[in-house]
Amino acid sequence: MHKREIIVCRSTDGLAQQGAAEFTRLAQLSLRDKGRFDVALSGGSTPRALYSLLATAEFSRQISWARVHLFWGDERCVARDHPESNYRMVRESLLAKIQIPPANVHRMAGEEEPRTAAAEYEQELKDSFQLAPGAFPRFDLILLGLGDDGHTASLFPGSDALKETQRLVAANYVAKFNAHRLTLTFPVLNHGADVIFLVAGANKAPVVKEILKDDRQPAPFPAAQVQPLDGRLVWLLTEDAAPN
Repeated sequence: MHKREIIVCRSTDGLAQQGAAEFTRLAQLSLRDKGRFDVALSGGSTPRALYSLLATAEFSRQISWARVHLFWGDERCVARDHPESNYRMVRESLLAKIQIPPANVHRMAGEEEPRTAAAEYEQELKDSFQLAPGAFPRFDLILLGLGDDGHTASLFPGSDALKETQRLVAANYVAKFNAHRLTLTFPVLNHGADVIFLVAGANKAPVVKEILKDDRQPAPFPAAQVQPLDGRLVWLLTEDAAPN
């Protein structure tokens, strides 16, 4: 069963600092123990400051980037240089400022036909993690965000991928955007060793309160289905997002 921790930060800057410190600590542990650090990155606005901090000398010099492998938790079906591309955001805030081998950057091909892109990324995960048939990858760290509708990654309320139990990656049709999104599935998220939600803003507080309440009945939001089977779950919150 997963162990849940709640960490409340005074500001978005504090959230980024805490997140960067956690990233660095887990990287050092993983590199020490197995010589490699596998991370699934979150898109959206909240983690951008964290990635920018990781690129600074304070944090970057503590991480052996040559042995870090970066993956994405989800991606919009747009070109890699599109303003809404999660890959572009990470490239601008982090990748362009650190020395990391191109082969260690495993981006989702948002510009391709969604189902083809999902199948290709699933194969990339199988190859990179050297998975046996039917097995799921175990990321050392998975960073996740939270929408005010309760979605995480690109697992949106009412979408088909919520029911996925076998595939690693889904081309998930999101009705509210009339578009597909590429996303890791719940089985992958729930096999993570450390899963950290990064949540900022008062508009998220009602959803956070429902998910974190002490109740045996899970809240009716996709993010509530993130329950690592044998890992650590951390909710990293700003004060205005934290439940009262």
